[in-house]
Amino acid sequence: MKECLSEFFLYKDEIKKKEEFEDNILNKGKSIYEVIRIIDGKPLFLEPHLKRMENSCKITGLKIWLTGDEIKSRIKKLVEVNKVYIGNIKIIFNFSRENVFVAYFSKHFYPPQKYYKTGVDTIFFHGEREDPNAKVINTAFREKVNEKIKENNVFEAILVDNSGNITEGSKSNIFMIKGEKVITAPVGDVLPGVTRNIIIKICSDIGFEVMEKKINYKQIEKFDALFISGTSPKVLPIKKVENIKFHSSENKVLISIMEAYNHEMESDIKSFIYS
Repeated sequence: MKECLSEFFLYKDEIKKKEEFEDNILNKGKSIYEVIRIIDGKPLFLEPHLKRMENSCKITGLKIWLTGDEIKSRIKKLVEVNKVYIGNIKIIFNFSRENVFVAYFSKHFYPPQKYYKTGVDTIFFHGEREDPNAKVINTAFREKVNEKIKENNVFEAILVDNSGNITEGSKSNIFMIKGEKVITAPVGDVLPGVTRNIIIKICSDIGFEVMEKKINYKQIEKFDALFISGTSPKVLPIKKVENIKFHSSENKVLISIMEAYNHEMESDIKSFIYS
């Protein structure tokens, strides 16, 4: 099944039909990528995504060859040629024999409203990413985690490192709430998610203390609420981890964070202008 969902994709700066898309570009050489949400034809939180891509390059010793304005221009071209104004765009810098830029609308799942009202089920997955701070494609690791998610019929897997500490979700960041304190794994142990960083700022703005702290997975029961953060799920309550139940969707601190994040999204899209 091809990753490219829309009628057209960009290869370098050329518009190509999806029939020409080759999934094996994801496995050749090393690839740095970002998944950016498109709302009303505009990229959400574009600048933080570009900064994270720069950070991934520093960690891996690679260098992207397009400027931020050039990437913005190509996103605009992809949106316009496909006439798709809501979805997720995946941009990839592939470093193989010939360095290649690829961008396309990728598969996404935006949780229905009922998930925000009830929360979602999760499991633990004992495993670590090779470079947790860099957004680098690792197909083998992704496939292993996805298999476990499917086997257990859950929304997400919470990763646990070799020391037994909670790090992040397989495709998200994880936050825990105790009283009015919001706890998440230290930034050195996780992918510094764009949504994660915005949530940390939001919490500070509305008066909740955020602590970056190692939490052993066996301590999970002591928390009042947990939630997932990410490009597609936004701020999504967790109702169950393995067999441990939570009333996260009813937690007042979590509800405040959800509302503040949604407002931040609206403001970012309204203020974005293609140059």
